[in-house]
Amino acid sequence: MVILGIDPGFAIVGFGVLSSEKGRQSLLSCGAVTTQAGVPLPARLLQIEDDMAQLFETFRPDAMAIEELFFNNNITTGIGVAQARGVILTAAERAGVPIFEYSPSEVKLAVTGYGKAEKRQVMDMVKRLLALKTVPKPDDAADAVAIALCHARSYTSRLQPPGAARPGSGRYAVKHPSK
Repeated sequence: MVILGIDPGFAIVGFGVLSSEKGRQSLLSCGAVTTQAGVPLPARLLQIEDDMAQLFETFRPDAMAIEELFFNNNITTGIGVAQARGVILTAAERAGVPIFEYSPSEVKLAVTGYGKAEKRQVMDMVKRLLALKTVPKPDDAADAVAIALCHARSYTSRLQPPGAARPGSGRYAVKHPSK
């Protein structure tokens, strides 16, 4: 299984691509999609969409794991990240790639065994679990690799059998309760 992990943002979108077979993971690629400050947001979102389409075409992932949106103190930045995240989700859906979302604490728990681990602990475990010489750079890429690892370590309980319907697949019918 090839897993594309995504750390969403609008200035930097971290990505990590893992191969996961028989409980063993290996890093195929990682990096960041960057957009230039000062460029209008719609143009930045278009660049993110184009670059995501290229990632889907290049790696043909079986699943995309993405971090759930977490608002800190800066609501303006959060809105931009939310818009970028929407573009990323749309690109995955367009490519037919199943989407799995994880909270920051779920990622920390899956990678370190502790849901309140510090960032440096998560990065150290990414390095150890994948037998890497160094932590992936930039930090956004390392975060994306951790998100992909989270999915690899927990997907057996979350994936549906092949051919199962999922929202957006064209095989899913919304049923509304009777009034």
